[in-house]
Amino acid sequence: MPVSVTYPGVYIQELPSGVRTVSGVATSIAAFVGRALRGPVNQPLTCFNYGDFTRRFGGLWASGPMSYAVDDFYGNGGGQAEIVRLFKPNAPDDDGIALLEIGALALRAASPGSWGNALAGTATHPDIADPVGAAAAAVKYGLDVADLFDIRIEDKTTGAVEIFRNLTVKATGGARRFDRVLAAESSLVQCQLNIDGTPKLGNRPSNNATGAGADGNDGAALLDTDYIGDAATKTGIYALKKADIFNLLCIPPDERDGTLPRTVNEKAAQFCKDERAVLIVDPPADWDDKPDEAAGLVKTKQLDGATSVLSLSFADNAALYFPRILRRDPKRGGQIDSFVPCGAVAGIIARTDTNRGVWKSPAGMSATLAGVEGLSVKLTDEENGLLNPIGVNCLRSFPGTGLTVWGARTLRGSDQLSDDYKYLAVRRLALFIEESLYRGTQWVVFEGNDEPLWAQIRLSVGTFMQRLFKQGAFQGTSPRDAYFVKCDGSTTTQDDRNQGIVNIVVGFAPLLPAEFVVISIQQIRNAA
Repeated sequence: MPVSVTYPGVYIQELPSGVRTVSGVATSIAAFVGRALRGPVNQPLTCFNYGDFTRRFGGLWASGPMSYAVDDFYGNGGGQAEIVRLFKPNAPDDDGIALLEIGALALRAASPGSWGNALAGTATHPDIADPVGAAAAAVKYGLDVADLFDIRIEDKTTGAVEIFRNLTVKATGGARRFDRVLAAESSLVQCQLNIDGTPKLGNRPSNNATGAGADGNDGAALLDTDYIGDAATKTGIYALKKADIFNLLCIPPDERDGTLPRTVNEKAAQFCKDERAVLIVDPPADWDDKPDEAAGLVKTKQLDGATSVLSLSFADNAALYFPRILRRDPKRGGQIDSFVPCGAVAGIIARTDTNRGVWKSPAGMSATLAGVEGLSVKLTDEENGLLNPIGVNCLRSFPGTGLTVWGARTLRGSDQLSDDYKYLAVRRLALFIEESLYRGTQWVVFEGNDEPLWAQIRLSVGTFMQRLFKQGAFQGTSPRDAYFVKCDGSTTTQDDRNQGIVNIVVGFAPLLPAEFVVISIQQIRNAA
């Protein structure tokens, strides 16, 4: 605002710089969708390590391939994941939630699953153990001493214990009404509900009343409709709409030797296109039934539109990796079994982003697989040569290096397509720029659509692109060769301005991977 001058002297006025910083978004937040032992259903939760996943979703589960994929993700360098637990009831009237009744107090496990059967609870009356303290609490909360009780809940499996004091079942109990306290503070139990959805308050439990969880179950196998869910109600993969951002999507099959339905891959790839993310596609289980013939079989199936893992419509936002990995299973005495590679690959992508940047292809000698004992199919160079040109990224084993990701293409990476987004690193860099600019230019909305605004946009976006150029994200030896930012009268016409539109055009020269290294050797003889 202009300074209002009233007296002779010096006035200080602070002016805005006009620079709006565009910050780069996260690039390697992986989302996992599937069944788990415990945890909320259709609600994405952020986990920063496998300990978080264990506390919230129960850790490794022999019947849940997603838990192994998450373990592989963190074991290979992953740092942040969004977990969506899916649950399919065995019957319409069976929600799979364990019930826990402590005398007259009706509780239920906080989420579906047989884990709730290991819950145990005890109720006590505080006026017996501590009459003075109970009387003070009653006065504080406006209740009678005879209204109060304490409960202790223990998870016998994990040893977790929760204690809640000075609770009441009175409808007028205010902040200490037990259903409200449990809803706000407990991760183990909640109040049972009546048919109309109201809390089943019941009566005050007797002193030293006990109870144990019962009737919880792990539900039925997931169908393709359970994975896909509903966009309107944000279930299935669409539950990720509740998350702020994710960059990689992993959907392991419901059984370790199973195959994710193609319909799920199709919907997931389309969803990733909308959310500016990448789907990591796992190979079907039957691809490695005959290891010696696997490469030819994979090529035949992928070239046939009816049997490929995904149509080409949204394939630029998907990458396929083959074969499956072999790892030890702690739940089966350390025996080696076959698992889908999506979690391990997502971890390597995250590790590469951290060490080199999103523009570096997540493949090569630095992209080694950790915690993996072997591969279900050991590919040769010739077999790799059959699959790489059709956009199938191979996992290989090399002497001295070990197990390595040896492919960096999207599912539109076939040589015949000559697609702009043939390479995964180029696609992910473009998605990174798009999401960063989408979030970093929100301030433009409702500003005056004229040259002063355009100049600010060019400065903000140009500074962001220059920063990427200095980090080595683009081709070229100068900014002019590497990128351009246009926002002026040539991109935004008067008709655009009349419609309230401002157009920003950004171009960049992507850094393509050195996929084929040709070494020419010549023998030189000295003329004696």
